[in-house]
Amino acid sequence: MTLWECKSDRIVIFVSMSDVIKLLPDHIANQIAAGEVIQRPASVVKEMVENAIDAGATKVDVIIKAAGKTLIQIIDNGKGMSIFDARMCFERHATSKVSKAEDLFALTTKGFRGEALASIAAIAHVTLKTKQEEDQVGNLIQIEGSKVTEQEPIVCPNGSSFEVKNLFYNVPARRNFLKSDAVEFGHILDEFNRIVLTHPEVAFSLKHNDNEIFNLPAVNQKKRIVDVLGKKSNDQLVPIEENTDIVSITGFVGKPEFAKKTRGEQFLFVNNRFFKDSYFHHAITKAFDGLIQHKTHPSYFLYLTVDPQKIDVNVHPTKTEIKFEEDRLIYAILVSSIRQALGKYNVAPTLDFERETSFDLPLSMMNEIPVEPTIKVNENYNPFNTTTSAPSSSKSSSYGFTNAIKSEGFGNKEITQKDWSHFYNIQEETPIVEDKVEIDFEEPVELSKDYILRGNFIITTCKSGLLAIHYRRSYERIVYDQLMSAFISNPIHSQQLLFPYEKEISGSEKNHWLSHSTMLNRLGFDSEFSENTLLLKAVPTILQEENINKCIDVILDNIAFREIEKGDIAHILIQSIAYAASQKKNIISTKESIEALIDQLFNCPEHAHTPNGKKIMQTIPIEEITNKF
Repeated sequence: MTLWECKSDRIVIFVSMSDVIKLLPDHIANQIAAGEVIQRPASVVKEMVENAIDAGATKVDVIIKAAGKTLIQIIDNGKGMSIFDARMCFERHATSKVSKAEDLFALTTKGFRGEALASIAAIAHVTLKTKQEEDQVGNLIQIEGSKVTEQEPIVCPNGSSFEVKNLFYNVPARRNFLKSDAVEFGHILDEFNRIVLTHPEVAFSLKHNDNEIFNLPAVNQKKRIVDVLGKKSNDQLVPIEENTDIVSITGFVGKPEFAKKTRGEQFLFVNNRFFKDSYFHHAITKAFDGLIQHKTHPSYFLYLTVDPQKIDVNVHPTKTEIKFEEDRLIYAILVSSIRQALGKYNVAPTLDFERETSFDLPLSMMNEIPVEPTIKVNENYNPFNTTTSAPSSSKSSSYGFTNAIKSEGFGNKEITQKDWSHFYNIQEETPIVEDKVEIDFEEPVELSKDYILRGNFIITTCKSGLLAIHYRRSYERIVYDQLMSAFISNPIHSQQLLFPYEKEISGSEKNHWLSHSTMLNRLGFDSEFSENTLLLKAVPTILQEENINKCIDVILDNIAFREIEKGDIAHILIQSIAYAASQKKNIISTKESIEALIDQLFNCPEHAHTPNGKKIMQTIPIEEITNKF
């Protein structure tokens, strides 16, 4: 039973033993809040780097160990904090950016709710060293599980240095749910890239386990994108610039021919804040309609500037979802501005009425393998045959020539130039019929009476009708099973390259390659790095030289843009090698090679699908063929 009494300026509550609702202690409340704000080590990096930028830093260093599970250190040269602010920043809802409700609709900074540092301090060991430029000494604060264990003056440079150690040490269930180091550091890279792409005017560096991943100087926007993605992206970007009363759009989109099958290079920012929005993503992909292949994704780095009063950034704890007041208008502006940019830089298709089109292949033949034309020759044709034959629809071109000579009475005497002139004058109306050579580009390649090779398919007969086999996918399945069987007992055999194969990759891709270097070495890759240039000295023997680049691209797409569990990495990498190997030329060329391929395929335990689940063969029943007639 609860009794309460109202006095002049307060309410006095008397609690009985039967009441069950209580106020949570601060340290428990902070741990609950940490579950919303701090989901993984990447969340800590995001919150603290954004705080450094809000503090006016022009240089930010990020140091990571064990994918953030052991150490996350953020060092900046910002304005620092006073002794009072250094203590207050770890309290819940303590902020310098919001003082009244109206401020929520005019935000120009990153963090504003005052939950991040309090949440981090509740689940880790945090050490803060900070100093303002006007102060003689700085301040040191150490916190463990929301409790301040030490606070004292210290000598340190201007700015702030946060060390977060033993993340989730007092929440073992959350720590057990963390993924492998490669996956967790991949999330850190994602957050790091989103921030550095937003602030090219700030210098950043990133180290992981003493390996320098990025060292980015302050540059312009395009140079920052190139520094993050690698030099190969320099010629792949189309600039976008559109200014309206509703939204201003700047940035870059990737050229259609460089669209990828995997996502990972799609970035949207509003007022220097990264956000995700499927509605706007649909607008961007719509602008590429007809320019990219199905199930491929264009790259884009678009920066929107909108009146802060017309957006709401406070709809999600991580602030990656934003509500727009005029989203439909922004959608239309995005589509039109991207299409205009693609057309302006001659990326979109245009009509050229002066271009010769007689040599263009029909659309139906674009994906066909060129077939050597068959020339039909009339072996019985003799241009000197003087035998007179009755005119008919099948007469040869010699008819008019020989008969005209005989009719003029030249006989066997030598024909002079004058005679030739006379002959041509009187033969102006004589029709000349020529033999036509028929060229059939659609004629299939018949390797034998049992098999027909057409495109990527082997077509043969079976009991129920026809059987179509995708021979490249068949080869991929065969290579995968062979490599997987060999890998279980021994490392994959490799071949040394005469000269190292060089490929420029991004800092993120470099980190993922290094994270899996042990497994890649076991699979036959001998590699090293020169800055962001991958140097391959040896590759698996199954790979031909022309397939090395394709193999690297497939491997990087798989390990850089997918969450891979530790036990699946060998499967993913071998699958990548098998796919690249299946793109080589001359897999089959004779009846014997076809039969050998089919025998090997049906010896595989799983011969109906590739390692990633694509269909290898399809039976066409005779009933279905009959129904076509």
